[in-house]
Amino acid sequence: MMKILGRSDRVDLPGLGLENIHAKIDTGAYTCSLHCSGTQVIDGVLQFVLLDEEHPEFTGRTFSFKKFKQREIKNSFGEAELRYVIKTKIKIFDEIILAEFSLSNRGNLKFPVLLGRKILRGRFLIDVTKKDLSFLEKTTANFS
Repeated sequence: MMKILGRSDRVDLPGLGLENIHAKIDTGAYTCSLHCSGTQVIDGVLQFVLLDEEHPEFTGRTFSFKKFKQREIKNSFGEAELRYVIKTKIKIFDEIILAEFSLSNRGNLKFPVLLGRKILRGRFLIDVTKKDLSFLEKTTANFS
């Protein structure tokens, strides 16, 4: 049986050391996206800083990926942008999924993580009247 997600949730990115990070569920987007800054490739290694200094979960830590791609991805305005794409694990409810994330500057947007339908399809149903369902399940499980 498929789990239900609301319009937003808090997810873990164990490969990046992030827990309970705000994520927007976006069935209009195909891929997932991650807010980062300072993206650069040095000697064939992609480096970036997650989030930005204004974000409450900002650590300033630089992440490095030897395996990455570049792909044209349409932004919310329908304009094609060349973005870096990485694979990392995401934990939603008790499920750990290896997912592709495009890296973009989402600083002016409310959610640092966007979950697209590629990761949602076949795994989750979306109820836009709800939010934080996996986060609530995780936090109430700690009290039982």
